[in-house]
Amino acid sequence: MSSTNNTDRGADDSAATAGTVERAFRAALYADSDTALDTGASLLAADPAADTELARRGEEFVAAAWRRGWQPADVVRIVGRELDDVHIRLAAGLIHDQSPNDRPRGRRWTAQLARLARLADTDTKDAPPRPDRFAHATAVLELYRLLLRLPALEPLEGPRQGSGPRQGTGSRPGIESRMLTRIRGLLAKAEATDFPAEAEALSERAQQLMARHSVDEALLADRDGARAADVPGACRIGVEPPYEQAKAVLLDAVAAANHCRAVWNEPFGFSTVVGFESDLEAVELLHASLLVQARSAMTKAEAAQRAGGRKRTKTFRQSFLAAYAHRVGIRLREAAATPVSEDLLPVLASREVAVTDRLDRMFPRTSSTRLRGVSDEAGWTEGAQAADRAQVRSRRPLE
Repeated sequence: MSSTNNTDRGADDSAATAGTVERAFRAALYADSDTALDTGASLLAADPAADTELARRGEEFVAAAWRRGWQPADVVRIVGRELDDVHIRLAAGLIHDQSPNDRPRGRRWTAQLARLARLADTDTKDAPPRPDRFAHATAVLELYRLLLRLPALEPLEGPRQGSGPRQGTGSRPGIESRMLTRIRGLLAKAEATDFPAEAEALSERAQQLMARHSVDEALLADRDGARAADVPGACRIGVEPPYEQAKAVLLDAVAAANHCRAVWNEPFGFSTVVGFESDLEAVELLHASLLVQARSAMTKAEAAQRAGGRKRTKTFRQSFLAAYAHRVGIRLREAAATPVSEDLLPVLASREVAVTDRLDRMFPRTSSTRLRGVSDEAGWTEGAQAADRAQVRSRRPLE
């Protein structure tokens, strides 16, 4: 009677499945042709035992993206720009599966993972049926092609990233978290409603909550004792088409008014905002709220134009949002010019220097861009008037 070494057989099976994945990768990942993709997908579809190794290699691609400076929201955003919904769900699943093996990376990272959790859940009733093995393998390889070719980005993680709650500033993380959740919920409802009046009311309520929440960090540091270890952070905010130039200008204005600086990355659809944490929160929330208000106002302006028999086009909308961003920027700068006590000026100045220094280290070379397609006079006029009506107060004046 012969006997078989199960350990050796398991090793042989593992090597075989790894070999299938390697052959598929050599065929498909380093070439752009559909023929190469079909060859790799056929190899994977014919070997169900390779699925586990294929998923493991995908998690390695995700971890490599983190090492190159990408974050979960960035990856899903670029996948959405370059590929399709099925690839977004695959990417979210890979990120979700890789996260238990990752190190802690801070509050913003954790929040991004939470937002992706639903996309990664294939058991929900909204999840589409899984395609056949060949179609699934094709989509996986298309996603891996993209992940493999992601370039390096400026790392956002500062020296305090992933540390515990900050002490000594009088901040109340639990209360702030609940407040931010309420504000984001209001803004989400405002973006979802089809009724401009309701959206404006929700935005106004969100602004009221922001005024209560956004206590200036510099003032707290001055009252409770500043800590030398507190340094500026950075976050990325999506700037999605259409009309991304005008949206980037609006974000730049919001950032500048809240003691932050923004740099737009047009190819990848985001701006990087540098500043202290409480200021970054104010920028995120105010920018989102102003976009809601701008969309609502633009919808009403277009309806009025159509009622008057005048057809409005993409040029109208581009001009509207450009004027809106320009005028809101002026209003924000005026609001930011609130006088402060002389003993607080050195604190604000040192924080501004710290933000500028962090920005210069992250982006040693930047360039300016000019808005394109701003040629509709009616759109510009309507946008400027809408900006004058917008709620822009995001924080209490300094005393």
